[in-house]
Amino acid sequence: MAGSVNRVILVGRLGKDPEIRSIPSGTSVAKFSLATDERFTDKNGEKQERTEWHNVVAWGKLAEICGQYLRKGKLVFIEGSIRTESWDDKETGVKKYRTEIIAKDMQMLEKKGDEEGGYSGGGGYRKPAASGAPAGPAMDDDDEVPF
Repeated sequence: MAGSVNRVILVGRLGKDPEIRSIPSGTSVAKFSLATDERFTDKNGEKQERTEWHNVVAWGKLAEICGQYLRKGKLVFIEGSIRTESWDDKETGVKKYRTEIIAKDMQMLEKKGDEEGGYSGGGGYRKPAASGAPAGPAMDDDDEVPF
């Protein structure tokens, strides 16, 4: 294989409002959980449902938009990459892992006030390709959020 691909596409509901903070450089960071559901029939013919929780991180302008417009329960499309970090627990010495989705594109899939869902016809933010920098550059028009 000549190269590799690290691409994640999720459509799910926010498990909590985004938590926004700024790192020392002034770059905004948003973190939130996203739930995706899988429905299937098991080998006994019983209908089952499984929920998977994803930790999502957005940087820069995308983080600011997420903090301003996303709320718990809202349906969103997230595209990005997956990253797993590991560290040794200070108290036990046990190796711990955290897997996150680094968001590069976000689209809200509900109209304002639409609690039942339904695609709003677009609108979102796509971070242009960057050379490894975590912060997102400006949108096409920084003064307006596309909806």
